[in-house]
Amino acid sequence: MDIAGLYGRKADAAKAEARFKDLEKQHFELFNKESECLFSTSGRTELGGNHTDHNLGLVIAGSINLDTIASVHRTNDKKVVFASEGYKTIEVDLSNLEINKSEAETTSALIRGVANSIVRRGGKIGGFCANVRSSVFKGSGLSSSAAVEVLVGTIFNSLFNDNRFSTTEIAIMGQEAENNYFGKPSGLMDQVACANGGIVGIDFKDPKNPVISPVAIDFSDYGYDLVITTTGGNHADLTSDYASIPQEMKAVAAYFGKTALREVDEQDFYENIAKVREKLGNDRAVLRAIHFFEENVRVKAMIKALEEKDIETYLKKVNESGRSSFCYLQNIFSPHSPDQQGISLALAMTEKFLSGKGAQRIQGGGFAGTIEAYVPCEMTDEYFKYMAKVFGPGCCTVLAIRNKSTMRVK
Repeated sequence: MDIAGLYGRKADAAKAEARFKDLEKQHFELFNKESECLFSTSGRTELGGNHTDHNLGLVIAGSINLDTIASVHRTNDKKVVFASEGYKTIEVDLSNLEINKSEAETTSALIRGVANSIVRRGGKIGGFCANVRSSVFKGSGLSSSAAVEVLVGTIFNSLFNDNRFSTTEIAIMGQEAENNYFGKPSGLMDQVACANGGIVGIDFKDPKNPVISPVAIDFSDYGYDLVITTTGGNHADLTSDYASIPQEMKAVAAYFGKTALREVDEQDFYENIAKVREKLGNDRAVLRAIHFFEENVRVKAMIKALEEKDIETYLKKVNESGRSSFCYLQNIFSPHSPDQQGISLALAMTEKFLSGKGAQRIQGGGFAGTIEAYVPCEMTDEYFKYMAKVFGPGCCTVLAIRNKSTMRVK
């Protein structure tokens, strides 16, 4: 097992291997049958391109050393038994792959949706029993749901399809399940980043064939730790807030007769802002469109900076991205709960602590959850203590970029 590839150069190999062995032991205890195989799918961290994917934009993201793992054995029926640690065991009968509205926003919906996507592509499905454990915090903005979708797709792909589907195809299946069965109108960035491994630039101009550009870099080589801080918020009840972003961006696009902002000429947009504003009666939609156009330019600059090992320019663009999310995209707190602003507070504290060093921005979808910061390595321990005073012990985690794609590890 390539522990460094899965969890980074500094990973504790003995601890990682013991985690898988314990999962296999639990599998036998739950199902009275030996585990047949082991799987791992990472969470992801968004590095740039906040809320641009659903409008065919550009993003930069990375697979991380926090993952969702599964111990699995095949069965002779069409039922998936899914025992996720900390949750009630569920059973999904794959003989019916129709959308079940009563399953909305559940893991059952994701499993059924992924199975349907595989069948529609001419693939095979079958029953299996899986016990699952995750270090991807739920509601953290690190894509716990996307990790589950991609994990389930990887299991079907390995057990029943001889790995015929690419990681990008599995990612697209996961997005279809989340959009159509789960009921969350997410873009494709989360699933692609969870599936592919490493840092990747992703161009979603053609959403069915996204252009993926790997970028090899380890931030610790340049003296920085990539740290996330969990502020105590949860993404679970924020679906309407997320949905408003693509809806408003696409409303701007519709003014120009287009379905997504990527299809709109930027100069044409700026020349017609007054007319768009009057037509929509929604200034926030206009501001979110401004964020989209500027963020696309930033992502190109961030990828170029990483390719050229220009860490200072990269960090400057990280800060610019964070500011744009705060001011224009406006996904730092829910407008329905303006008194709950853990993300805003964490960003303010981090900016004060870093005092011009490193960088900070929102992590992922926003409205609640986590922030990410590039902290000089010599300041990391002190940063942990500083943030723990407000957000509690264990609120900070150093992330490592995972180089391995979603995979069967045994």
